[in-house]
Amino acid sequence: MTSTDTTPADHDTALTSVNPATGEVIGRHVIADDAAVTAAVAKARAAAATWGTLSFDARRTHLLRWSSKLVQNSETFCALIHAENGKPLDDAYLELTLALEHIAWAAKNAKKALAPKTVFPGALMSNFAARIEQRPLGVIGVIGPWNYPVYTPNGSIAYALAAGNTVVFKPSEFATSVGNFLADAFAEANPELPEGVFRTINGYGRTGAALVHSDVDKIAFTGSTATGKRIMAAAAENLTPVLLECGGKDAVIVAADADIKAAADAVAWGATANSGQTCAGVERVYVDRAVREEFIAEVTRILSVIRPGSDDKAAYGPMIMPSQVDVVRRHIADALENGGTAVLGGLESVKAPFIEPVVLVDVDENAEAVREETFGPTVTIRTVNSADEAVELANNAKYGLSSAVYSKQNGLAIARRLRTGATSVNSVLAFAAIPGLPFGGVGDSGIGRIHGEPGLREFVRSHSIARQRFAIPGLALLSYSRTAFTMKLLRKLVPLLHGRHK
Repeated sequence: MTSTDTTPADHDTALTSVNPATGEVIGRHVIADDAAVTAAVAKARAAAATWGTLSFDARRTHLLRWSSKLVQNSETFCALIHAENGKPLDDAYLELTLALEHIAWAAKNAKKALAPKTVFPGALMSNFAARIEQRPLGVIGVIGPWNYPVYTPNGSIAYALAAGNTVVFKPSEFATSVGNFLADAFAEANPELPEGVFRTINGYGRTGAALVHSDVDKIAFTGSTATGKRIMAAAAENLTPVLLECGGKDAVIVAADADIKAAADAVAWGATANSGQTCAGVERVYVDRAVREEFIAEVTRILSVIRPGSDDKAAYGPMIMPSQVDVVRRHIADALENGGTAVLGGLESVKAPFIEPVVLVDVDENAEAVREETFGPTVTIRTVNSADEAVELANNAKYGLSSAVYSKQNGLAIARRLRTGATSVNSVLAFAAIPGLPFGGVGDSGIGRIHGEPGLREFVRSHSIARQRFAIPGLALLSYSRTAFTMKLLRKLVPLLHGRHK
């Protein structure tokens, strides 16, 4: 997901949030300086002493209360998301719904996923009992994005809380009011908890940098690959572990036996929903020559009547970050200069803050529109001669976040060959709506996983415990009292245990 490093003048102490469609002021928030960030982390550290010692069942109760509070205030919350984030009210409600699904999954599954595990000690250590227990890391710093300001950071927040950590959350400067509403709802739902269990700090890149350098136990970041690399380098100074969910250039393969209408419908939506500002959205399509004309015609037909706006009839909203408009414009121009043909829209489609759908066909694979994350309502469609060629081209990218395959007979087989963290077969983005499935990428798409059991395990540390149940006289291996008899016996046992394999 693309992020921003926009920084205000040094003297600015307040962040002004505006409606991206109209420029109307939504709210103003005090910027957290270094001292304020340090204080927030200290308060979270103190609260961790309470939150981290609660039972899984108790934390489940608090998390589900939070969900209920969000549902009770959903109309107000979705109106705020629409105003500050630009997306239609229905899309805001869908985003909230997905976030609620993940809160519920984390709350209800943490106990089982993180339960102590008994381990067989082995023949030589049979007088020991061995177990693995999971401990919360402590305080998690979460830096959120602007494109899905509820759903995406919640993939770290809810799972970190369920695992017993406290959270300090810096929402994007383009979604600060939304981030504060999310944290305030948690506090309102759980007034008996210490203040620092889940709180926000507001600001620009400098505030995020202060959080990375603070006394947190892990940083979970969603944003651009470039920013993710800088965060990782800064976190390395204190050996602070990181979870990075970065960019994508997600591909869809449409095989010769695909359901063309279903594939076209999914690609049209996946490429333009949320104005294309979706890290796992559709940016590239590789379609078999046998169904090329039908597929392109159907995608074009669907998108020809789709329009952006801020009114009730708009299919999607504005570009949230103004500078991203220039990126989209540059990618369209570069695609047209590199052999591509616009079968729908073109440079004239860029009408900031809105961009109409753009469909580009057979763009050179070295063009920016194919190689770099566009993060706008555009899609490139390239003709291939086989599924093998489609897989090769789809994998020829520095990113590896998600993908999709449309094939009636070979969807799963093709999916298994793709170098991505998640794949939908005969759908797009389905994995994002299934809480038990982990989400994250390879390559420049990031490090680690959110969601599912792996998402919970991102926020704990394993504690191995070996307990001697009884001593075996004369057979102590880990002692200076070890005897010649002990070693003689060991030399007989080792060949029996490990020396007979062929």
